[in-house]
Amino acid sequence: MTGAQLLDLFDAQVTSRQLDLAGRWLRSFGEGFHTTGSAGHEGNAAVAAALRPGDPALLHYRSGAFYCLRAALAAGRTAFPDPAFPDPAGSSTDEGGPDGHADPGRPDAAPDPDAAADTDTDTDATDTDAGSAVPAGPISSAGAVHPSGPSADPVARGDAAEGAGPAGETDPEDAYAGAARDVLRGMVASAREPIAGGRHKVFGRADLAVVPTTSTIASHLPRAVGVGLALERLRRRDPAGRPAGAAPAGDVGQPPRSPWPPDAIVVCSFGDASVNHASATAAFNTAGWYDHTGLRIPVLFVCEDNGLGASVRSPRGWVEATLRAKPGIRYFAADGTDPVHTYEAAVEAAGWVRRHRRPAVLHLSTVRLMGHAGGDAEAAYRRPGELAADLARDPLLATARLLVEAGTATAEELLTRYDERGWQVRRIAEEVLGEPKLASAAEVVAEIAPRRPARVARAVADAATRAAGPGAVARAEAFGGRLPELAGPLTLAQSINAALADGMLDHPGMVVFGEDVAAKGGVYEVTKGLRDRFGAARVFDTLLDETSILGLGLGAGLAGLLPVPEIQYLAYLHNAEDQLRGEAATMRFFSSGAFRNPMVVRVAGLAYQEGSDGHFHNDNSLAVLRDVPGLVIAVPARPDDAAPMLRACLASAAVDGSVCVFVEPIALYHTRDLYAESDGEWLADYPEPEAWPAGHAPVGRARVYGVGSAEDVTIITFGNGVRMSLRAAAALADEGVGTRVVDLRWIAPLPVADIVREASATGRVLVVDETRRSGGVGEGVLAALVDGGYVGAALRVAAIDSFVPLGPAARQVLVSEKAITQGARTLLAR
Repeated sequence: MTGAQLLDLFDAQVTSRQLDLAGRWLRSFGEGFHTTGSAGHEGNAAVAAALRPGDPALLHYRSGAFYCLRAALAAGRTAFPDPAFPDPAGSSTDEGGPDGHADPGRPDAAPDPDAAADTDTDTDATDTDAGSAVPAGPISSAGAVHPSGPSADPVARGDAAEGAGPAGETDPEDAYAGAARDVLRGMVASAREPIAGGRHKVFGRADLAVVPTTSTIASHLPRAVGVGLALERLRRRDPAGRPAGAAPAGDVGQPPRSPWPPDAIVVCSFGDASVNHASATAAFNTAGWYDHTGLRIPVLFVCEDNGLGASVRSPRGWVEATLRAKPGIRYFAADGTDPVHTYEAAVEAAGWVRRHRRPAVLHLSTVRLMGHAGGDAEAAYRRPGELAADLARDPLLATARLLVEAGTATAEELLTRYDERGWQVRRIAEEVLGEPKLASAAEVVAEIAPRRPARVARAVADAATRAAGPGAVARAEAFGGRLPELAGPLTLAQSINAALADGMLDHPGMVVFGEDVAAKGGVYEVTKGLRDRFGAARVFDTLLDETSILGLGLGAGLAGLLPVPEIQYLAYLHNAEDQLRGEAATMRFFSSGAFRNPMVVRVAGLAYQEGSDGHFHNDNSLAVLRDVPGLVIAVPARPDDAAPMLRACLASAAVDGSVCVFVEPIALYHTRDLYAESDGEWLADYPEPEAWPAGHAPVGRARVYGVGSAEDVTIITFGNGVRMSLRAAAALADEGVGTRVVDLRWIAPLPVADIVREASATGRVLVVDETRRSGGVGEGVLAALVDGGYVGAALRVAAIDSFVPLGPAARQVLVSEKAITQGARTLLAR
């Protein structure tokens, strides 16, 4: 490492430290709203130096120095190698894998774990192909800084490095000042903050390839694995590497394009306490599982280990033992307070991941200075000697010491540089204090889930044009000459299957994955035949872990694909709900729309399987989804709604970046009859492409059925309730009662205008809710009626607050046709 490079690290570290101090100053008079700092972790600047500015980074909240150096690298204002040229660690990828085997991760090869078991994926430190891992113990940095050499260090010569003044001065317009302004704007919740727009304090900027992450511990790790898998899939589909950059919003029907270079790797940093979190365990396990099968995931995990999780100590040696034990993940380590050692280890680790496209972890030993956050009184749980020992390992002092020993700068010059940067940061802090804050609810929610229904409808129409025109031959081949519109009436499951196939044809970046979806074709055969038609790279089975399935989807969407993951049963979603709530739904909110993770999550759910297999295969709760801001929740009941609604979800995801949950009523998958046995009235023809625009099912619009005069009572329902309500309405019609049956179709956003209009048409509304009485969908419907000014009579029939039991006992807790009929009669009697 040259003196100029070390000075770059010092500048990034000093900027980060001064930002921490500024955060405390702002907080002291009530103008700073985030004081969790990076003090003691500034060695992560050396990790940034070992990477390229185009490598997507999902950063720990103590990554201030990394962010500052990434900004300088992207501006081309450092002495580190130009990222446009191969780095000394090696950037060429090993197409055949480290052992020369054919890589089963290529798109035309099925990810067959049995076949891949023969692939040598040994990650032992004796792997001579990759070189030995950096030893965990400390190394000497003496003599590691070279004042002169191939880079002709300008600082050592006494000249000014580009973008920096002499060793004792700072350029007021340099990249570090720009990075400081970004961070300070986040601290004061300025609406001009470049990524979250004042909504949250995060590290993120699209032009720096820094993806904002939430404060939820380790929840971003599964996404990082998903990004890695998607990057490799896209690289192999487009080996020539078209110019990097996100595809234009709504670029439907075009081949997918990654926003990052084809040889990029993913970096994901986290703290030592996070290794214990279920999300981290899922991510490590998934990365190792795929590596074991021979699939490539180029992810560099970076564990910044200061030995503490808030006030709870990590047992000595626990983190290293845990990380070393992760199968399929190569282990590297360094003293994170030593910039040279950290840089060397990071260069080796990043180079290994980039060459082999395989996961690794870099374990950095750091210290934590200035407490967990601004209000943390460390003296309550740490001894004075321990605090003093950490101060002695301050990474800023270590970097300064090396600069002085190498003759690059004097101690006085570095102190001047430190003070100048501090005054610069303080001046910027004072400037951003006067910037506007978000001043209305509309401004706050503007980026949560923008809806452009006209563009979505146009995307559906364009898909129809392609399917009927230039794509007609490919469509006929994909369906084996048996087009679904010519197959006669279809079930719900068959309609969804056909719509998935049409979606795969129209969206080249669409991938379908989950437990049992590929070889088996799904537990209920909803994905049957898709892998045979579209290949194992686009339809594939995953390991049995819902957090990882959603994490793969989050990463795939971020990287430019259109993921359609399947959660096998609604009850299983609760294992992983934070991936939707904390990660998927917040991406646009935390990035002002700069990043998006479009996704359509298919979930088999709800009850009425005659109690088959009890609660976990008959879960009737949607409450955990209903209050997630911006989430689209679709519940198709009939075959002729299922395909249009799925097309609408895919189009909304592609055009608006929506996160959609498509809940498929299991009990209706194979239902054929409505009123009488063998009447076939629940079946429906699949529409030909020319009919798709007219049959479009806009997000947030209900479907209304009129039975009899349709003037006496309105039944509002969804899912299984639609079939029961239509049957009840037929019985009521025999008594001379006219009924309107409103199928909500969309649980979020609710079709409020349709609800109020149809309820007001009769003045009597019966809400039939198959979810539980407490927290159920019916609560939202009744609230919408009140808010909408409805003044008529209302009654609710809902499942009782119980889990669904096994066998016939299920009927005791679920809504029945009899209860619906009785409810309608009660209303009519008022």
